[in-house]
Amino acid sequence: MCVESVAWIAEQKNTLSAVFYLAAAWTYLGFDRDRRRSQYLLALGWFVLALLSKTVTATLPAALLVVLWWRRGRLDWRRDVRPLVPWFVLGVAGGLVTAWVEQKFFVSVQERLGPAATDFALTFLERCLLAGRVIWFYLGKLVWPADLIFIYPQWSVSAAVGWQYLFPLAVLGAIAGLAVVARRRRGPLAGFLFFAGTLFPALGFFNVYPFLFSYVADHFQYLASLGILVPLAVGLTAGVRRLLAGRAAGVRRLGAVLVGVVPAVLGVLTWRQCGMYRDAETLYRATLARNPTCWLAHANLGLILAAAPGGLPEALAHFEAAVRLKPGDAELHNQLGSALARVPGREAAAIDQFETALRLSPDLPYPHANLGIALLRIPGRLPEAVAQLETAVRLKPDFAAAYNFLGRALGALPGHEGDALAAYAAALRIDPGLADAHSNLAITLAAMPGRMPEAIEHFAAAARLDPGSADAHYNLGCALAAAPGRLPDAVGEFEAALRIDPANARAHLALGMALAGLPGRAREARAQFEAVLRLDPEDADARRGLEQLRAAPPPGGG
Repeated sequence: MCVESVAWIAEQKNTLSAVFYLAAAWTYLGFDRDRRRSQYLLALGWFVLALLSKTVTATLPAALLVVLWWRRGRLDWRRDVRPLVPWFVLGVAGGLVTAWVEQKFFVSVQERLGPAATDFALTFLERCLLAGRVIWFYLGKLVWPADLIFIYPQWSVSAAVGWQYLFPLAVLGAIAGLAVVARRRRGPLAGFLFFAGTLFPALGFFNVYPFLFSYVADHFQYLASLGILVPLAVGLTAGVRRLLAGRAAGVRRLGAVLVGVVPAVLGVLTWRQCGMYRDAETLYRATLARNPTCWLAHANLGLILAAAPGGLPEALAHFEAAVRLKPGDAELHNQLGSALARVPGREAAAIDQFETALRLSPDLPYPHANLGIALLRIPGRLPEAVAQLETAVRLKPDFAAAYNFLGRALGALPGHEGDALAAYAAALRIDPGLADAHSNLAITLAAMPGRMPEAIEHFAAAARLDPGSADAHYNLGCALAAAPGRLPDAVGEFEAALRIDPANARAHLALGMALAGLPGRAREARAQFEAVLRLDPEDADARRGLEQLRAAPPPGGG
């Protein structure tokens, strides 16, 4: 059950906060015994560190009161409650900060989802129904940890469904029954109160980020599980002792073997569960195998596959599944559109997805940018492309990639070269490492009288930032070939482009022409022109280059 908190690095805060949480509890219980001020301050320090790691640890002072009640059977205001008042104040403060952050996030989610944000519109009664169901869910997974899933199916909670009332009623019934048992043994009730109280921040009374996907997650009960596991371990130990009391030594040894089997079996199950977290693709595939309606897993797996060689067709299927499952999410339509835009002949479908995203959420910058990029490739729609890209940078002023494409769009409009230069400059102010913006700026500068030296600087920056790009080296080579005295440098860049892409006919041709202009390199130039003709037998420039080499006088005259 705890694999998710350990194998998933994003939940390292669970394991870290648990160390401080337990250190604070252990130290405070020592203070409760001998009332030393130094121990109290040390315990308080551990508690602050726990809160700074994860604010769910704010439940610790309440948990300590439960433990103190279990020990003594009653609580005294002066001895038990008053020392923990500062802890409660710190816990409430930490909880309010977290609640504020979560609320800000939920506002942004609701703005993105629009009408689809109804998942979070639960009444107080429905949240009570949810809380009861959550408690029994986690209890069931602790007792029988089967079919654990990274993202569980999203429940439908409704006050109009009668059977959903059974969960909170069963919780109240369990508390009442344990209260009766507490007249003789307080442990079971203390354990249940610890469990439910530690779970309280995740019971559904507060909106937390994962509720976007599911109301439950294994890592939510990492600390809370102590309330069940500790009493259960104590009960099993006492039961085995009574069962083996007075038995023969062989039977007692058998009991020890059986006790060893339990952690061994759980260890094997844990090892198997860890395999699910080997990498992101494995995790999302395993999630979909058990929860095929998980739109988030479809979307994230789609993003992973779209970035992998040959993975685009399968990625499209997952993006389409995510949109079917969550049709009101603008970002999912944007992701599907981005994938469709990469498929030849699917430009119209991509544009339709971007427009759908903007109908759902007009203030999202990314669909505006992607729509502008798609329109940029369609003849006659350049003004619309410019309008979309301008909207994208207005909504997100630090959107370097959108400024880069805006520069391309403006550069294609007659008389807007200055505006294009300004857009590229804005992109590079935001992200000086954006190689494509350097390259596009250089192309624009190269076409302007007297700006070739600046163009060469930006072509060189593009090649330096993206050394694996054949185009970057080719463009730099062309610029150098046009500059006086830089032909040998141009040869080096064309050769670099061909090392990356040996079948690049343009680079072979440019290299041949550059070599033909250098003394004593005619044979090498001829080889490059012949390479072009092997790739494209109809290339007129390569044929012309060969003819010029044949017509040229041999070195040394005559």
